[in-house]
Amino acid sequence: MSKSPSKHSAGPSLTGYLYQCRLALFLALKNLKINPNLTISFENLDDVVFEKNGLPKEIIQTKHHTKRKGNLSDASTDLWKTLHIWMDLFQSEIPQSEFAFYMMTTSLANKGCAAFYLRVEKRNLHEAEKKLIQVAKTSDNKINKEAYSAFLSMTESQRLTFLNLVFIIDNCPLIDELDKHLQGEILRACHRSRVDQFLLYLEGWWYSRILKSLTTDRAKIILGIELDLRIDELREDFKNDALPIHDDLRTLNVDQELYQDYIFVHQLRMIDVTSRRIAIAVNNYYRAYEQRSRWLREDLLLLGDIDVYEDRLKEEWTTQFETMRENIGEEATEKEKVNAARAIYNWVEKEADIPLRKCQEPFITRGSYHILADKGKVGWHLDFESRIANLLELKGMAK
Repeated sequence: MSKSPSKHSAGPSLTGYLYQCRLALFLALKNLKINPNLTISFENLDDVVFEKNGLPKEIIQTKHHTKRKGNLSDASTDLWKTLHIWMDLFQSEIPQSEFAFYMMTTSLANKGCAAFYLRVEKRNLHEAEKKLIQVAKTSDNKINKEAYSAFLSMTESQRLTFLNLVFIIDNCPLIDELDKHLQGEILRACHRSRVDQFLLYLEGWWYSRILKSLTTDRAKIILGIELDLRIDELREDFKNDALPIHDDLRTLNVDQELYQDYIFVHQLRMIDVTSRRIAIAVNNYYRAYEQRSRWLREDLLLLGDIDVYEDRLKEEWTTQFETMRENIGEEATEKEKVNAARAIYNWVEKEADIPLRKCQEPFITRGSYHILADKGKVGWHLDFESRIANLLELKGMAK
């Protein structure tokens, strides 16, 4: 039996923030068509702000409710909380002629209420002011008390000038309904059959970029050109035979201690690779393994594609390995074997450029070699096969 969410659950807040991010992406994609120089900021003056020439142009507050309700009544807390924030901004130093306030909500504004008269269509500022004054004077809503006072303290001229900047956009799509709207904006960027995956990768980058804007002062402003360039990159990645890379994997680091007993790590220890290079190898192993798994789940790759790729990797490795065997001979000392093995491993790290389809991301090649090394299908030391066999035998005895 499922339990209803606790009143302390963070679910609604998280959904609201994700909605803010997704809606901002949709608006950015639409605005990018007419203004390639747009800039976007989050949690600055309000939830989302679109700027022009360094000044706020559209100041947006988003409201997401899982059920559509006509909760934009004249005493609505959503409405008055937003108006209170905007009244403070209105009376600040921001040039009033340069911007507008937008409340984008999934709720409905019932006919005849103040919010209804503040919509884009059929606006009536005098009726909206009258409704808001009436509720501010008569309502006993304690949450809205300060907002009521702020509104009533303005002159009629100030109120009408302020309301002229306020736009209520109601009945906005719910968070799960945004998919079709977002897909509609990117439909020309890739084949229709791959639009789901394209959006997945674009949103992954978008969330990462928003996080960076919230945590790094130098990256606080998101440029429209950044979004445009990312779409261009993904367009190339999603062409036939191309494969996109998840942005989070490019810089992801894992705890190398969790992999100390893996065969590929033992193989590196055989040739005296430093702990720092082992840490790099572990990251490449995990990134390649995870990216390949995601491609399979997203139907961008088939298992047969992986098999073909690994066969090619083994073929290139065999050329290197047999050349080493021939050069040092079977009577080589351990030091000579280690030095020769390190040369092969250096080739993997620095020179091996073997694309999977058209994907030439370095960690895919390097990590895939470690995946093969973990299976014992490739190795670096001349005697790697016998040493792995001994290692596995000892592990079996230990069990």
